[in-house]
Formats: sequence, structure tokens, C-alpha cells
Amino acid sequence: MPSPRQIPAARWAQVRLFAMDVDGVLTDGTLFVCSNGTETKRFSITDGLGLTFLRDRGLPLAWISGRQSGATTIRATELKIPHLIQGRRDKLAALTELAGRLGLALGQCAYMGDDIIDAPALRAAGLGISVPGGAPAALAAADYVTRRAGGHGAVREVCDLLLAAGAPAGGNIRPKKRTTRR
Repeated sequence: MPSPRQIPAARWAQVRLFAMDVDGVLTDGTLFVCSNGTETKRFSITDGLGLTFLRDRGLPLAWISGRQSGATTIRATELKIPHLIQGRRDKLAALTELAGRLGLALGQCAYMGDDIIDAPALRAAGLGISVPGGAPAALAAADYVTRRAGGHGAVREVCDLLLAAGAPAGGNIRPKKRTTRR
């Protein structure tokens, strides 16, 4: 397993958008297709909890997938991922458009991907992150390679690094309190 390059905490703290690929990053890249044509994917619960912590801290999150998937839509809805982009093979264009809509420079974005179509976005982002099983082009473009594999806590590892660095606002991890209006 490749050892991760050391990234200063200040660089993690500058992240204002955490965007990621889905298949191979949030999943182990396996796709189960049933005889009736439906598909299933296996997502890590610990990744989901880490994303929830970041979302509750106010860090914008995005999933950018090269393929359309009902399973991805369901999981993104469950986790309240605000930016779900599917069917976009040009990940850099999708990331650039989203960052522009949010008023961010690419240098303020972290992007996590595992394949050749992710490499341009990995190079352009302020922090490019890949997983140990990533394609050589993705690994070469990444600033950081997680210790954990895609679908097995790699996203949570990144969430924990962002949280430890204080992205986006510093302080302890505390979910936002919900208020009820009548």
C-alpha cells in the first residue's frame, strides 16, 4: 500500500468543498446487477457518518459520478449530500462548474477519485486524494493516498483529517441542533 504524503493541517483547513467520485471511492467499485435489471452497491456506514459530521459543520459536499445510478441517488438523499452530479465523465468540468456556482476557486476544493477520468480534477483541486487501489494516473495526480481502501473507510479517513484540521470552522465536532418552528 502506498504511504500517504504528509499534508500540513493548514492545507486541510483551507478546504471549502469536499467533492468525490462514487464508484471505487465511496464503494469498493463492485456493482451488483440483479436479473430484473436493478443494481445494488455497498456503501460504508463509517464513510457516511464522517460525511454527516462534515455536513453538520457546514462544509459543502459533492458526489461527481461518471454514471447514473439509482443506488447512488438513494444513498446521497439519505446522507443529504447537497450536490449530486451523475453521468459526467469530465470530472474536472463538473468540479469547475460547481466551484464557480459556489463562488470558490479550485484551490479551495478537495477532490477524491480513483480512476483515469478523475486525474484532471485531482491535479486541479487544492487537494487531490486517491485510494490505494486507484489507477496509476489517479495515484500520480494525487497529493494524498489514503491508507484505507475505497468503500472501506477511505472517505472517513479524509473526513477525520478535515475535521481535525478545523475545516471549515474549527472547534469540536458537534452536530447542529435542529430547531422546530411552529
